[in-house]
Amino acid sequence: MRFTAETSSNGVVERDFVMGEVPGVLWSPASGSDHAPLVLMGHGGGLHKKTPALMARAHDAVNTWGFTVVAIDAPGHGDRPLTAEDEQARADLRQAMMAGDSERIKSVSVRYGTSLAERAVPEWQETLDALQKLPEIGPEAPIGYGGGITLGTAIGIPLTAVEPRITAAIFGGGFVVDQGLIEAARRITVPIQFLLPWDDEHVDRQSSLALFDAFASKEKTLHANPGDHRNVRWFGLDDEFLARHLGRLGT
Repeated sequence: MRFTAETSSNGVVERDFVMGEVPGVLWSPASGSDHAPLVLMGHGGGLHKKTPALMARAHDAVNTWGFTVVAIDAPGHGDRPLTAEDEQARADLRQAMMAGDSERIKSVSVRYGTSLAERAVPEWQETLDALQKLPEIGPEAPIGYGGGITLGTAIGIPLTAVEPRITAAIFGGGFVVDQGLIEAARRITVPIQFLLPWDDEHVDRQSSLALFDAFASKEKTLHANPGDHRNVRWFGLDDEFLARHLGRLGT
């Protein structure tokens, strides 16, 4: 892991880094908070690690709870180059959407989403390995997955299913659910919150409900709000969810 830039504003230190060929960003309290809980945040499809919404949630997590927050660009997103597979998948998806071909949209989305997750999960694990070697984080810092609609959850679910260091997770709908994700959800037992955009025009609501039902977690909560694919509302969530499960309440 190599840090490439550092800035500070409103009580938050932002450090850009490169992990191998994967660019990322780490937000932490300017006042210092060694071994604070580490929260992983994923971005949506076609976006990047520093979208305004993601940065707002990261700053809130740092300032409200003293968390350290990390985000990385998914394969083919943000500051990462597009592979031939990325370009072909995006072209296929654009054509399917222009044609209004829902079955093809589903097929391309599942194929590409699965490929992205297969590439991104090891990258997240390598990033965690490197972060735990930093003295201010260390191996004892609790780790949670802090959410991300669409692609952020399509990657976050298989990551949480295989990564025992994640002890609580916030997920969100907005992506095509396939059997692989259902199987991954069945392996997840940590507490979760799941945010569902009720009026998503691209994703069948019943498939998202089936995904929620598949989680093996004893503590799981579904939050459904009006909103389409691009207007997801983070209303009604348990704002203390991660703080409670990562041991930060009362801080």
